[in-house]
Amino acid sequence: MSAENHLQVIFITNDKKNKEKAIEEGIPAFTCEEYVKSLTANPELIDRLACLSEEGNEIESGRIIFSEHLPLSKLQQGIKSGTYLQGTFRASRENYLEATVWVHGDDEENKEIILQGLKHLNRAVHEDIVAVELLPKNQWVAPSSVVLHDEGQNEDDLEKEEERERILKTAINEKMLKPTGRVVGIIKRNWRPYCGMLSKSDIKESRRHLFTPADKRIPRIRIETRQASTLEGRRIIVAIDGWPRNSRYPNGHFVKNLGEVGDKETETEVLLLEHDVPHQPFSQAVLSFLPKMPWSITEKDMKNREDLRHLCVCSVDPPGCTDIDDALHCRELENGNLEVGVHIADVSHFIRPGNALDQESARRGTTVYLCEKRIDMVPELLSSNLCSLRCNVDRLAFSCIWEMNHNAEILKVRFTKSAINSKASLTYAEAQMRIDSTAMNDDITTSLRGLNKLAKILKKRRIEKGALTLSSPEVRFHMDSETHDPIDLQTKELRETNSMVEEFMLLANISVAKKIHEEFSEHALLRKHPAPPPSNYEILVKAAKSKNLEIKTDTAKSLADSLDRADSPTFPYLNTLLRILATRCMMQAVYFCSGMDNDFHHYGLASPIYTHFTSPIRRYADIIVHRLLAVAIGADCTYPELTDKHKLADLCKNLNFRHKMAQYAQRASVAFHTQLFFKSKGIVSEEAYILFVRKNAIVVLIPKYGLEGTVFFEEKDKPKPRLIYDDEIPSLKIEDTVFHIFDKVKVKIMLDSSNLQHQKIRMSLVEPQIPGISIPVDTPNMDINEPERKKKRREK
Repeated sequence: MSAENHLQVIFITNDKKNKEKAIEEGIPAFTCEEYVKSLTANPELIDRLACLSEEGNEIESGRIIFSEHLPLSKLQQGIKSGTYLQGTFRASRENYLEATVWVHGDDEENKEIILQGLKHLNRAVHEDIVAVELLPKNQWVAPSSVVLHDEGQNEDDLEKEEERERILKTAINEKMLKPTGRVVGIIKRNWRPYCGMLSKSDIKESRRHLFTPADKRIPRIRIETRQASTLEGRRIIVAIDGWPRNSRYPNGHFVKNLGEVGDKETETEVLLLEHDVPHQPFSQAVLSFLPKMPWSITEKDMKNREDLRHLCVCSVDPPGCTDIDDALHCRELENGNLEVGVHIADVSHFIRPGNALDQESARRGTTVYLCEKRIDMVPELLSSNLCSLRCNVDRLAFSCIWEMNHNAEILKVRFTKSAINSKASLTYAEAQMRIDSTAMNDDITTSLRGLNKLAKILKKRRIEKGALTLSSPEVRFHMDSETHDPIDLQTKELRETNSMVEEFMLLANISVAKKIHEEFSEHALLRKHPAPPPSNYEILVKAAKSKNLEIKTDTAKSLADSLDRADSPTFPYLNTLLRILATRCMMQAVYFCSGMDNDFHHYGLASPIYTHFTSPIRRYADIIVHRLLAVAIGADCTYPELTDKHKLADLCKNLNFRHKMAQYAQRASVAFHTQLFFKSKGIVSEEAYILFVRKNAIVVLIPKYGLEGTVFFEEKDKPKPRLIYDDEIPSLKIEDTVFHIFDKVKVKIMLDSSNLQHQKIRMSLVEPQIPGISIPVDTPNMDINEPERKKKRREK
């Protein structure tokens, strides 16, 4: 072929020696940078080059800021000999000069090491695996109570940093000191692409700018770009390339433009990317494993399955719920006892082990519920149709059926795959109305009343055993049907029927946990909730003490009892506040494999064993539990991965990560919608209660909106008030006014858009009145449209 003779081969390499060799042999060779710069038709490609030239970068001051990272071989030697400790670096959201390292391994003594100051953080980034050296005891510090955000534009302002570091070192008693260290090297970087905004350089025509990530735990990143003016005011993605010793910030490059800041679609995309939530549409490979429509139950499906379509089964869910996982029934037996059934969608019938659909569901791990969007774990055909236990259609289920006496004591339990036909899909409110109505006595209502009566007994018994009833302010938005903007915001109301469904779900989960652990002692997937270390409760005990109440925390039972007793006739909301604070003291509940752990206890539920069985449409853990249970009762066959405890432990690790991220993404979504709400609402004043006191701020909760926020008392360019912080009580004295946890205050709430990247709800104190601090209710705030003024100033 003659065309082939005209093909010119060019060699692209960043390896100096390789390039020289190629040129010697007459092959045209270029570095990546030289080649991309030659493509004059696509100038934007230059921005995407990783920044390689760490040395000789003219903007970096010659001054060495950080100490050198030790090579990996030295780190490994040091870790082996115990000179260094290996752990995960966790940056603080509240203070950019502070971080903690969670040490890997079983040593209880130095589980958590605190790092303070730029030089000790030594270029580690959130989630990196680092090696730290413990400092001598006389250099140990206490976690600071100061809230510090990196707002400097000028990166050579190191004197200012040093002054800020001095603020951290506060006089404290010996008790507060924690093991303190410094980063000596990086074992593994865990960088990812970061979402955020460009802080355009003030220097005209400059190509170098700072990028501010949306996640406050990530440092700013210096990037080179020729499109700064088009990227201003937009959400972009940037990747880190490296962090030289003489640079205050890491270097990186531009990856992608996501869209206009504040735009609902863009912000949702940012939120999903930042929390690593897989949200791409399901691929064809995944969808190819879905059943063909129209679908109906066949004779083959009924093999190893009981036909329970005659039972009076119904589901009770929140309004608008389309992914109905569970349904219930209750009927009296001829012997006078009651039969109660929990019927769960048989998702594992449709998702077979190891295929693309199974792998994708396992990767996603959980459905993520945002304020107006649901990111499904399984495709919609299953989640909202074939697996959803809607009324008046035949559906496949996995049933857990108990025989109980009227005192809710379990006499027998059996598990079976089944076919059901739900007679009603009710909301919590509709179910409650039926239970309370004197006029209704049909089968469904009778079944609901039986369930409700038993649930009350079960709950009472659970609480007597020491289960905790904690509280978290949950918020509901009422959306405008046209614009989908929030028009009202209120805390969720819980009914008796919420509790009724919850009791039977807990009971089913516990019954299934016992069964799969009996059958598979080494590889049951269980869920545990560790008891918090006593130090976690310090804040709760001190806060209660400041209101003359005693909270005992030696066991879950004594905590539950003292929370029940802690009430004040003059301050009814106090008990809720204590429960909200107690929730903050808790550890995270986690999935684990029974063969890899010996502590199974669930602290919050006061149960010796627990798992998740009742929500397989939205949690992958439940699918595995269904598979284990199906093998245990002979309704399905096993497969190698199901009985491999190491594979199961890896799966649990991913599930725990996905669940945590889903929770954070949900919170971020609520925060964004709350901002939209206050943007249209304007400035409001509301009653609030103090949850925490800090050194220069108070953190408050506004019950009306279930909203939390910080009131700062030191503001830039304003005279500093006299602040005295006492960590023992804890209290904060401002001029002559003392604030304690749970004190009632009045705050003004408004949206502060002066920082487009982190638009935030800003709170200022209205009452009690402190001269120079409190603001009158009706003062308009000038700085709300700060960006406009800044822009004008730059244009001048």
